[in-house]
Order: sequence, then C-alpha cells, then structure tokens
Amino acid sequence: MKTGKLYLIGGGPGDAELLTLKAARVLRECDVVLYDRLTTPAVLALARPEAELIYVGKHDGEQEREQARIFELILEHATAGRTVARLKGGDPLVFGRGAEEWAVALEHGIEVELIPGVSSAIAVPGLAGIPLTFREVSRSFAVVTGHWKTGTNMDWAPYAKIDTLVILMGTKQRVLIAESLIAAGRNVSEPVAFVEQGSMADQRVVETELGAVAKGEVEISGPAVMVVGEVVRQRKKFTK
Repeated sequence: MKTGKLYLIGGGPGDAELLTLKAARVLRECDVVLYDRLTTPAVLALARPEAELIYVGKHDGEQEREQARIFELILEHATAGRTVARLKGGDPLVFGRGAEEWAVALEHGIEVELIPGVSSAIAVPGLAGIPLTFREVSRSFAVVTGHWKTGTNMDWAPYAKIDTLVILMGTKQRVLIAESLIAAGRNVSEPVAFVEQGSMADQRVVETELGAVAKGEVEISGPAVMVVGEVVRQRKKFTK
C-alpha cells in the first residue's frame, strides 16, 4: 500500500477568512484532520464532510502523553495510505511542536508539506490596534513562549532591552513573567495589553501596566496574547 502524506497546516489566529487559500483547499482534500484546541469551528468546517476529525488538544499535565498520541495518529493514518492534515492554530512552526511532528513523519518515510499560517503573535496585536513596530517607539520585537517545563526557570534578562515583547501561552504565568521582567530591568509603569479571542467577534483587550500584572491585579478569563512595550499606547490612535 502506498504511504499517505502529512500536511502541517497553519490555522491562523481564529477567523476562518484569515486562513490561506492553500490551507482551505488542502483541508477539503484530506482524509483525516488532527486539530488542536485553538482551532475554531469555522476553520474546522472547511474540512470535507467525509473526513475523520480527531481532537488532539493538550491540557495541563497531559502535554507529553498527548504529543505521543499525536505522533502515533500521524503514523497510523499516513502509513495506511491516508492524507493527514495536522491543523494547528497560528503557524505550525511557532511554539506548536510542528517541527517535531515533521521530523517523526520523515523518519518513517512519510512525505510532509508545510502550509504556513498567519501567526497570532503578529496578527492578534495588529487586529487589536497594536503595531509591533512604530517609528521612534519600537524598532524591534521578540516573540517569547510563556510556557516552560515544570521545575525549570526561564531567564528573562535577554528580553529586558527589546522594545516590544509578544508573549504566547503566558496567561497562567503572567504574574511570574511580569515579576521577572521587572527584575530584569523593565519599568513597572510600562504598558501591557492582553488580547483575548484575537481576531474573533468577541475579542477583548485588557490594557494595564507591568507593575499591576506583577501584583496579580489583572484578571484574564482565557488564553490571550500578551504584549509588553510602549507600542501599546499607540492603540488609542487606531481604536475608538
């Protein structure tokens, strides 16, 4: 039997209209779709009706076990001759372990094709009216993960002098992140924005300061993109 193929597909920030044309076309052709918890119903609806849809979202304490299951599902279906879509929120190679899935598939002789997606790291702040770069305000930005292995500490010192920080998966660790950034030299009064449900109709933006986040005074109700930097103040120019 001929081996199938794996597509690593970026699902974008959530709004189905921000999906690439190629991603939408390929979703209509795949036999199996492995999708995560950031995949919106509108994006998933683009899969062909006959496709097998398999939820592989990760939850706290189960990440490694679920990732092992994802590897197994890719190999099971692709070696059976099926075309598999690994559908990930944002871009597959930005904090999504897509490169690991790519490597595992290649090790087993499975053809892989990457379909990049619009990364939430760039799209979500922009859609909230926050430009990541702005003349004389921000000449650099960094995208940083706010999630790290239990029992390890992240060194935030390298990010102390970067103009704008975009922190993904950092909602639960926001107090520690803010404390660490202040300890590394960032100003307590530096503006911070949390963008929940970015690109969706119920998008919500919380503007605050780094010091308030460090004190635990900022409530966030769900996954959000965290933006730290003076560019947050520019938002008033672009939103009503």
